[in-house]
Amino acid sequence: MSDPRHPAATAGGSSATAREHALALDAADPLAGFRVRFEMAADDGIYLDGNSLGRLPVATRSRVLAVLDQWSTELVSGWPDWIDLPLRAGDAIGALVGAAPGEVVATDSTTVNLYKLVQAAVELRGGGALVTDRGNFPTDRYVLEGIAAARGLELRIFDSDELYGPVEADLGGLGAGDVVVLSHVAYRSGALADMAALTAAARSRGATLIWDLSHSAGAVPVDLRGAGAELAVGCTYKYLNAGPGAPGYLYVAAELQRELRSPVQGWFGQSDQFAMERDYDPVPGIGRFLAGTPPILQLAAVEEGAKLTAEAGLAAIREKSVGLTKLVVALHDEWLAPLGFELGSPRDPAGRGSHVSVDHPRARSAHGRSATPPGASATRASRAGRPRAASRA
Repeated sequence: MSDPRHPAATAGGSSATAREHALALDAADPLAGFRVRFEMAADDGIYLDGNSLGRLPVATRSRVLAVLDQWSTELVSGWPDWIDLPLRAGDAIGALVGAAPGEVVATDSTTVNLYKLVQAAVELRGGGALVTDRGNFPTDRYVLEGIAAARGLELRIFDSDELYGPVEADLGGLGAGDVVVLSHVAYRSGALADMAALTAAARSRGATLIWDLSHSAGAVPVDLRGAGAELAVGCTYKYLNAGPGAPGYLYVAAELQRELRSPVQGWFGQSDQFAMERDYDPVPGIGRFLAGTPPILQLAAVEEGAKLTAEAGLAAIREKSVGLTKLVVALHDEWLAPLGFELGSPRDPAGRGSHVSVDHPRARSAHGRSATPPGASATRASRAGRPRAASRA
């Protein structure tokens, strides 16, 4: 049987990799009109790092400047317009990930939000182990390591398939009280996890599963409620185009909101925010996971990015993503595989997100000393020690 990472090269090329084919796809692209909705320099090259940082939407610049003008003229009187922005932006994101209104709030970073949800889940249902896969994004593992050490809990890290990611069988050892963190789309391989099956596998064993949507929200269809998911986190600066360091978000299913309590208490989560001389009593809804004063300029960018994604439509975005990643795979097979490259992503588009990784044993020596911003896709070492480059389509 041939290795799916090493397909046979086709002699003389193919129509799928011809420039004319790409031009024809561009001409028939239903999303082509959205190109002018993003800021791009006249001499801009081909950008393949949207899985790390999305482009700046034109509307976002105007929106942020409008908020600056409002701050300049209204000062503190602008707060009635701003105070609910974490909830409004959260609802805009929630509409993209299959959440009901009032189940998502935009706040803090993905790391901080994961800390909140893991601690809250442990407090409510804990006593078991903290569990994740070795291929998960490092910040998720670090958060679990810190909480496990502070609480004296077992940290269990399992090895999933490097190419295809976690499957139901990997969760067979879960028990009641375990808290599990998995990524919907693997940051290295781009593998797309079966959210519904893995959620059901965890819940049937009495475990709580928290999903990281950082590499899926805005790129692939996500149906949190349909999959039975209870908790999730994610970032907004990748496929939601909210800008570098933009706030993350967290999702808590409505049924759990009154039971969970944030470990980070602050005045924006207080039920009567301006009744200063009283004990902390969290609001009944998703707002209980707010803490300090929200970053309004950044949240305005989050809301604009989510609105633009909704306007384009996730079905159309996913269709284009599949077409682009199929083209990248075909180019890899014809041009790169004969040079010793390997496909580092699932070949079936139904099993991958919106980025494709390629591996080469000499990638680190060729690329490792280049100046690369955090999270960019110059080289990433796989567990097998083979550096990897990722590109978003």
